[in-house]
Amino acid sequence: MDTPVTPVVEIAQGQLSGLVKDGILRFNGIPFATAGRWQMPEPAGGWSGIREASRFGAIAPQVASAAESVLGGTPGEQHEDCLFLNIWTPACDSTKRPVMVWIHGGAFVTGSGSTGTYNGKFLAARGDVVVVTINYRLGAFGFLNMRDASGGKVPGTGMEGIADQIAALKWVRDNIAQFGGDANNVTIFGESAGGMSVGALLASPAARGLFHKAIPQSGAADIGMPRERSAKVAEMLLAKLGVSAEEAVKLPGKAILDAQAAMLAEPRATGALPFGPTADGDLLPRRGIDMVRDGNAKGVPVMTGTTRDEWKLFSITQRGIGENHLVRFASNLLGEERAQAMLKVYSKGEPIDRWNNIMTDHTFTLPAIRLLEAQAPHGPTFMYRFDWESPAMNGALGSCHALELGFMFGTHTVKGAEQFFGVGEAATALSNAMMEAWIAFARNGNPTSPSTGPWPRYDTAARQTMVFGATAPHLESAPNDDRRRAWADIPERMIGG
Repeated sequence: MDTPVTPVVEIAQGQLSGLVKDGILRFNGIPFATAGRWQMPEPAGGWSGIREASRFGAIAPQVASAAESVLGGTPGEQHEDCLFLNIWTPACDSTKRPVMVWIHGGAFVTGSGSTGTYNGKFLAARGDVVVVTINYRLGAFGFLNMRDASGGKVPGTGMEGIADQIAALKWVRDNIAQFGGDANNVTIFGESAGGMSVGALLASPAARGLFHKAIPQSGAADIGMPRERSAKVAEMLLAKLGVSAEEAVKLPGKAILDAQAAMLAEPRATGALPFGPTADGDLLPRRGIDMVRDGNAKGVPVMTGTTRDEWKLFSITQRGIGENHLVRFASNLLGEERAQAMLKVYSKGEPIDRWNNIMTDHTFTLPAIRLLEAQAPHGPTFMYRFDWESPAMNGALGSCHALELGFMFGTHTVKGAEQFFGVGEAATALSNAMMEAWIAFARNGNPTSPSTGPWPRYDTAARQTMVFGATAPHLESAPNDDRRRAWADIPERMIGG
């Protein structure tokens, strides 16, 4: 039963009351910023009296996603005023606990910090840490380069969503001590688009000093659309709406969301991830991986990794493809000559298995490796791989994209989600091992734990990778290195999401 706590904390904005559940204090729906459409966020205002923080705030406008339902749904009404965060803490005292700030995924168009799988109570309880989950603007509201599409008449740069994340980190810096957290020991972590967001924050001069460790999961720093491309995306949306940029500012949000949905239904026209961070010359001066390589995140320990079969989540409807399909797909991706050479390396299994391996490496594994290689001269780096297989669909998903989330958060047994994640003794052991490693990294910048044993840094000689799966965590040296080497001559801009 939830027990009211009134008041628990007083911050600059005012007093907050929350809940105690399972021995953990929980504060939901705290406003950290506010913003007009296609404008940069400003600090949220205060309130008089005691603000109830027992319910999640509004989430960013989005089209419902089947993936989100598997992860436990996204509680909260949709509204453009969506910049809220949630906190789980063992106590609101003077103890300086490590702080873990979660940035959700969803291809930059779906998701929220209130998704069921992201419940922070298990991490908070197990590791005596403070867990924060955040919302940020999505899709056309958060990642649309209206400035260039409108000749400067509308200020949106296509980086508003990342600016929201920076605003949340500033709020954490200024307020987390009131919740028992240490503002000088903040770890950002996120998966998929959240992992790419972590990559953008590693690369952003504006985020420097707001966090001290980073865990991008199944997403790295190969992000930052050229302004020319992101401007074309904005022009396409305006064409769908049939209005000027200045008129679009005043349209109902549903009209913007409908136009976005229509664009996403035409992937050949928009390309992959049409809504995502832009290399705007300010928050992201250049492509993320280049900024990291140049030392923007100097001194920040980075742990990153992927699931073994990431792409199986996206190719589940393509299981009947044949050899001709495989050759065509690979040629479209790499060009005919490169495709022929690549298919000789990815030669094992049915055509769909080979395609899954190619796309897993192209979109996830290689970007993760390149991020570690870029950061290694500037700070400690560690790599993992997640091999547990989902029991869903008779095992067809394998170790697919997003599968590690329930184990890392300790929420794999959440009702409805357990069919995707799997349960049992081995699943519990896996979850415990992952939580221990993530907490250890957040505490001291090294993921070594009793479950993992020594976890050496990643380097280009041994390429040591910690593997989490159905058996105890173990190290592998340079796994699938023949596949990694096959991409060595592929231009960097041809790799990634």
